[in-house]
Amino acid sequence: MSEVYFVSSRATENKSLIEKLIALINRVGNDFVDEGDLVAIKLHMGEEGGTRYLRPIFVSPIVSLIKERGGKPFLTDTNTLYIGKRKNAVDHLELAISHGFSYATIGAPVIIADGLISQDYVEVEVNLPRFKKVRIASAIYYADALIVLTHFKGHMITSFGGAIKNLGMGSAPRSGKQQMHAHIKPELRREELCIGCGECVAVCPVSAIKIIKGKASFDLKRCIGCGDCITICRQGAIRILWNEAPEVVAEKTVETAYAAWEKKRDKTVFFNFLLDITPDCDCFTFSDNPIVPDIGILASRDPVAIDQASVDLVNQQQGLKNSKLTSGFNPGEDKFRALFPDVDWRGWLSYAERIGLGTRRYRLINVTL
Repeated sequence: MSEVYFVSSRATENKSLIEKLIALINRVGNDFVDEGDLVAIKLHMGEEGGTRYLRPIFVSPIVSLIKERGGKPFLTDTNTLYIGKRKNAVDHLELAISHGFSYATIGAPVIIADGLISQDYVEVEVNLPRFKKVRIASAIYYADALIVLTHFKGHMITSFGGAIKNLGMGSAPRSGKQQMHAHIKPELRREELCIGCGECVAVCPVSAIKIIKGKASFDLKRCIGCGDCITICRQGAIRILWNEAPEVVAEKTVETAYAAWEKKRDKTVFFNFLLDITPDCDCFTFSDNPIVPDIGILASRDPVAIDQASVDLVNQQQGLKNSKLTSGFNPGEDKFRALFPDVDWRGWLSYAERIGLGTRRYRLINVTL
């Protein structure tokens, strides 16, 4: 049984939520940070148009406490598979700064973990049912310690987005994300977009691509489905695939989270922010109304336990009428199954427990000042 620490979002003690967060950090412990450690703070800094991503004000005290321990914190995330404002490091950094995530505001640099065009990663051998090897962004892989800050919310593929989703999908380069979302056999999305630049040819590890008559041509018998050609194409000529079943995407995400966590399992801590609990991912270009009232913040060394506790706390709430919920309003009813009836979050959370990422059994400990 794992310990999950909790502070309420209520101000009944006349204490700010920042003060409570500091108490929460002290309770879960910052002893995992040693002098000189490079500490990755993994978070989602929001997509353009979104308004309910994790607020920078919650990140600053964590940065300060890491520095007090002699650590060297940096904020990090990876580039996105979909075409948006975060598909390369330059656009990603500009968006992060516009959302308040910068050295000037938080006291730590922002480093996009998978590099300029998402080619900076390490292949990690895991030998798990879905993946034998997993690609992890270099800045996350090589960090000495890891803090995972997650805005807890709904998600159309995994039912909810919590610590495991943030660490799994969020630690992978674009090609790793493509591997999670599809069985990959590349094809041109629109032939006229291909300019015959040859970047896909250069990046293919098995020489399965040739330029014929000025266009990319794929030898699908030779192709190993790595996804590099899809994510290297700056013209968007090669089709991004989203054809994997939701339960398989979820299990692949779990295995990727395991790969990112296993090397530093004793030097990782997770925080789930149960605030502005929206029905959709922060990758959307909008933010809908929350489905339940604000609850508080959780902290744990166990990603499975903190996600299970987060779901339980959300489901204990009264659902909000002016939201995407159309059923499941009563306390005790499953809010995420109400939002996404075809996705069963219990299956992939059990899978995470089965491969050794953590346990769904937890003890919730209220932290008071």
